[in-house]
Amino acid sequence: MGSLEYFACGETTHGMHQLLRGAPRERRVFPAGAFLYTSGDRRVLFDTGYAPEPWRAGLAGSIYRRLLPPRVPAGATIGEQLDPSTVTHVVLSHLHPDHVGGIQAFPEAHVILTEGLRDTLRSSHHGLSELRAGLLRGLLPSWLDERVTVVGSSCFEPWAQELRAADLFGDGSYRLVDLPGHSRGHVGALVEGRVLLAADAAWGREMLGQEHRIKPVPRAVAHSFAIQTATARSLLAVERTGIRLLFSHDRHPSGVDLLAHA
Repeated sequence: MGSLEYFACGETTHGMHQLLRGAPRERRVFPAGAFLYTSGDRRVLFDTGYAPEPWRAGLAGSIYRRLLPPRVPAGATIGEQLDPSTVTHVVLSHLHPDHVGGIQAFPEAHVILTEGLRDTLRSSHHGLSELRAGLLRGLLPSWLDERVTVVGSSCFEPWAQELRAADLFGDGSYRLVDLPGHSRGHVGALVEGRVLLAADAAWGREMLGQEHRIKPVPRAVAHSFAIQTATARSLLAVERTGIRLLFSHDRHPSGVDLLAHA
């Protein structure tokens, strides 16, 4: 049995009334979460939070920062909170800046991408298309292609509640779960069959199942809002079976084993 730790790697704020119909006019803090699974010599990091300042991501980066201004205090990046040389694998749920920003710190790790994420990297090559995909290429390291392992669509098999999963290591300890809708190739991770890291399938647990209240602009940001809504229904059904859902932008206890609290 392994352990699962949470790290808040910077944060942004956004008005809840801008996201949901009927929400109060208040700003919520959205931390950029990363999760480290340790089992024997295997240390698997799920997402990497925000990049350290200053960003060098061109015009698309400037626009993104105006829309969702990040706050990254000293010592808050994932590379400052743990020893990067001990991380064996980095799984990226998707390619948005608050999930890939810390990847530069892990040149020795195996980077795991879904086929959809690989295709996004190949197809987005200028500022406008990158911004639509939520991809800031300037945040990605030059060595990334050399370290990537792509998990193809054919590796995902039916798992539960109309969701598909791929057994990353072949022992059932860490399964990638296809969570389509939010972005192309968006993926979560089922850890030891008990905790599902659901990334951005919702912006927080209390917003899961509230998709009918999401306003037009955040709806338009999704790769497919209809599919995202269907994914949310599947996740609610999975949760009812006893699996705990952890979303990237909720704040979770740090310095504790989240598997022990599942």
